[in-house]
Amino acid sequence: MKNKDIIIGIDIGGSTTKIVGFKHTPDCWQLIEPMFVRATDPVTSIYGAFGKFTNHNDIELDDIAEIRVTGVGSTYIDKPLYGIPCVHVQEFRSTGLGGLYLSGLKSAIVVSMGTGTALIYAREGDDMEYLGGTGIGGGTLNGLSRLLLGMDSVKHVSNLAKDGDLNKIDLRIKDITKKDILPGLPDYMTAANFGKISDLANKPDIALGIINMIFETIGMLAIFAARSHNTTDIILTGNMTNIPQCESIFANLSDMFKVNFLMPENAQFGPVIGAALTAIKNGIMTDEC
Repeated sequence: MKNKDIIIGIDIGGSTTKIVGFKHTPDCWQLIEPMFVRATDPVTSIYGAFGKFTNHNDIELDDIAEIRVTGVGSTYIDKPLYGIPCVHVQEFRSTGLGGLYLSGLKSAIVVSMGTGTALIYAREGDDMEYLGGTGIGGGTLNGLSRLLLGMDSVKHVSNLAKDGDLNKIDLRIKDITKKDILPGLPDYMTAANFGKISDLANKPDIALGIINMIFETIGMLAIFAARSHNTTDIILTGNMTNIPQCESIFANLSDMFKVNFLMPENAQFGPVIGAALTAIKNGIMTDEC
């Protein structure tokens, strides 16, 4: 009988489906490069992602021991996929595990930035605490960009934002006072997103204002969560980590509030990697690379 040495993870989200695998080697379980697909409905995207992933990596059905599924669309999987058993994983658990795996940390606040945003306090030993979240996320970016800019593509909006000027959009501390509110906080800190929008503001300015508002809102919620759990480590995961402005905006927040926003390699695939990792934590796999 052929050895079933691969575990597959699938994350069916609000706009994309992500898939990843772990393959057993003589020494450990090795990550197979993740990928994602877009489709108009969850069922199509599930089968599309599975077919694309197995074909690209020359994986036979007989190689796969189990499929772990997570995400809001995972309810559409209610039976084995091509005869392979599917195990449902709570999204907050997979997000926490994936964040710790990618960062190498033993505990942290893990933020999943997808259509909306979820926050998890993750600790080594599969101890995950769902902290809540916000409806601010990629869906907000899509909706406001469509309304204010007439644009549907996040990639096009982020490219447009590269020429934006927040001084024409946001009210800053320096705009309302000449004194320091708190020692160490810079005068360019945002006092009100879109609080100083100028008649001279153009589309690039508005695009940057939207992106900045979303990331600053998510960032502050994560900082409050980190403070309440006595940690300074915050791991960013999810699709929005691919937006070019993400790194610089969170770097500013790190400097201002003395926290560590981390965006590890493969950050957008954190939750789906975590879903596959639950097989490791449950004893199907016993060692990791």
